[in-house]
This record gives sequence, structure tokens and C-alpha cells, in this order.
Amino acid sequence: MKQAIDFARETFLEPAGLTEYQLDQVFSQLLSKDTTLADLYFQSARYESWGLEESIIKSGSYSIEQGVGVRSVCGEQTGFAYSGEISLPALLESARAASAISRAGQNGSVKAWKTVAPSRALYGMEDPLHSLTEADKIAFLREIDTKARAASPYVQQVMANMVAVHEIILIVDESGRMTADIRPLVRANVSVIVERNGQTESATAGGGGRFNLDFFLDGGKAQEYAEEAVRKALINLDAAAAPAGNMTVVLGNGWPGVLLHEAIGHGLEGDFNRKGTSAFAGRIGEQVAAKGITVVDDGTLEKRRGSLSVDDEGTQTQCTTLIEDGILKGYMFDRQNAALMNTQSTGNGRRQSYAHLPMPRMTNTYMRAGQHAPEEIIASVDKGIYAVNFSGGQVDITSGKFVFSASEAYLIENGKLGKPIKNATLIGNGPDVLTRVSMVGNDLQLDSGVGVCGKDGQSVPVGVGQPTLRVDGLTVGGTATA
Repeated sequence: MKQAIDFARETFLEPAGLTEYQLDQVFSQLLSKDTTLADLYFQSARYESWGLEESIIKSGSYSIEQGVGVRSVCGEQTGFAYSGEISLPALLESARAASAISRAGQNGSVKAWKTVAPSRALYGMEDPLHSLTEADKIAFLREIDTKARAASPYVQQVMANMVAVHEIILIVDESGRMTADIRPLVRANVSVIVERNGQTESATAGGGGRFNLDFFLDGGKAQEYAEEAVRKALINLDAAAAPAGNMTVVLGNGWPGVLLHEAIGHGLEGDFNRKGTSAFAGRIGEQVAAKGITVVDDGTLEKRRGSLSVDDEGTQTQCTTLIEDGILKGYMFDRQNAALMNTQSTGNGRRQSYAHLPMPRMTNTYMRAGQHAPEEIIASVDKGIYAVNFSGGQVDITSGKFVFSASEAYLIENGKLGKPIKNATLIGNGPDVLTRVSMVGNDLQLDSGVGVCGKDGQSVPVGVGQPTLRVDGLTVGGTATA
């Protein structure tokens, strides 16, 4: 049976006539006596998307992205070049450009090449673009449209899309290590607009992961996504203005973990901590959160959107404990930042494509479950709000300050859920919020597989999650008086 490395050789090396001897020629240009690490990142990605609007298929696209990124690192300095052409002359030219900043007049070379295979398969190697016929893809989007419109007479507009990606990568580094991965990725989304008496509201739903498109045909996914989007939109038609003030906030499980990802997760990435710009810098071993809080970044979850068999530097992913029982235990690292901090990569070196440099990035970041039932947490609150879903938000990595908008929220009065509210904004500081968590639910849930993380102009797929949480004394921005 063919392995990922076999497909990678057939995709990148054989068509270009590249041999191991020629790769050694490239590294002889790339390496110098001061080089701390260097690599070639070959990537071939095929993308397909379909879009429905106004009950008709309005868009369809197919594209191929292929090329190689060449990197030479000397301490904190990085030389990088990339080419859409995979050939020996292009690689040699890129290698000379990338190594220029660290060249010290002495060449190096790789003497022994070895292939390294991931120890476990987190997803299949099948091409998801071919896992459904064109007719089935169109039928799925039309079913979403039909189900959404049937869910309520107030539905005015439905937009649905389906995206599939099949990616092959090959990483060759200065140690002679050759690592390959084949990565499927699919996603389906629906957005609806409802209108009643001149008032309009919108909402979205969807899911995805590292599997084939036929996942969406099993278990009534079209109906599930359509009805969920309509449900959320209709709730906001009846929602009252959110109160403002300092109050107890209960965060729902699953997607609200995006607040944890943004307000805390980015601050635990190795580059920010090496540079001392994170609110968590230099605090390993300190109590940074309430007892009972454990946060991990886990790239090993089978078929999850943020999972990778190996990261974009060829390092096997792992489950990294970031915070354990409130104590800061570690950061997420790529190879360069790990070396500069005298530690090892955690398998978090990620890049958007061959035309981008790797950097420390999250995979699937979530808080582990606690002891309390979600009903118990709600019942413990005399007056507050229950935030179930979030839309956008902003975070300052240096200070940890954040602003997040709740897209679905309810009042809590005398331990019971009250009327829905809208335009609620949560304002706080990530490290501070961790110390204000007084109850952790036993209902850990990961998101449905729709997360995209942006950093320094690069976007990568990620996962988030958490159990229900009670946070005391959080600032809520709203348009009504608390």
C-alpha cells in the first residue's frame, strides 16, 4: 500500500527529475556554518467550492496551488524565498536567495537522507473532491436551501456553500529528514436572513473536518445546519437589548471556546513569549488561572479540522498542556522559537502555504471538563447573562484585552434562563478572566469544524472547545441598563 511519502515523491520530485543528490546540491547552497535550521516545503493543493444563493447555484470554482518554499535560519534571522516552479534551477536560485542573510563563506551539505513517517494516521488519504459527484454536491446545497425555507415563513434569503481541499506536502530539512502528509479538508456552511415586520436578523451554521464530503450526506446534516441557522436568527427577532455593567457571565460549551482561543491561546504561542510581548511571558510555574482550569492544544484528534499528522516543519503533533489546574505549564513552539528558548518544538509550526513562513500556531485548543453540570452552573447565578454563541472579536496579544460580540445570549434571573438578548459585548482581559472562572462544567464540547485563525496575515484551519463556564465580574457592554 502506498504511503504519503510515495505520493509526495510522485507529485514533487519525480516530475521535476529531482534526486537526493540534487537535493544535496540545493542544501549546499542553503547551509552555512552559522545556519541553525533550513528546510524545503513542497506543497500541492487543489481547491473546489460551490455556492448557492437565491435558490440557484451561483458560483463554482476549482484551483490548483503548487510550489516550494525555501528557508534558511540563522538564530533570529530568517532568509526565505519561494517559487511556483519546482525544478533544480528554481530551487538553487531560491536557496541562494534564502541563505544570503546567513552566509559566512562556508557551505554545508546533507550526507544521509532518511524518510520519517508519522506514527499514526489521523485522517485518510482519499481525495475529498472526488468523494461526491457533481450532482450530489448540488443536491446537498439545494436541500439546505429547501430545509431552511421550510423552517420558517420569515426566511428571506439563504446562502449555502461547500468547500473541499486536497493537499499534499513534503518537507525536507537540514538533518536529511523527509516527511510527507496528505491532508483532506471539507466544510459546509449556511447563512440565513430572516425578516418580520421590517426587522431583519441573520445567523450561520455549518461544520467540517478532515474527511470526505460524503460526511454531509449522513445523518441529515443539511437539515441540521439549516434549522440551526434559522433557529439562531429567529431568536434574535425576539431578543431585547442587552444590559450593560459588571456581572456574572455563563459561557456555553463548544464554539464559545473561540474566546479562549483568541484571548488566551495566542498569548501562549512561543514567539510572543520569546519576545516578551505576551501577558504570559516568563510566568511558567505561576498560578495564572483559577484552580480546576486545564487548557491544552491537541493536534492529534482524529479527523478534527485543526489536527495534523505532522506540522508544517515535519514535526509530529502532540497534545501540549498549556495550563494545568491553574498553573502555567508551557507554550506552543515551532522549531526556530523552540531553539532560541532552548527547548523542543511542540509540533505547532504552521504556515498558510509554501509562500509563507512557518510560525507558532494553535491546532485544536480547548479547556478540559470540570465537575459541575451545566444546569447547576445556571442555577447558581442570581443575575447575569448566558452567552451561547459568538461572532466577531478583537484581542490585544500584549495586554490580553479583548472585546467579543455574542451572537446568541440570554438573561439569567434567579437561577433560570430568561428572555433572549442581543448586541451583548464581553469586555475583559484574557489572563484576568482565567482567574474569575468559579465553576467549570462537565460538558466539554468541541466546535463543529468551522474555525479559521488569522495571524500576521496568514490563515489556517483550527479547532476550539470548552465546557460551560461561570465567570464572575465580567464587563458586559449593551444598550440597556443592568
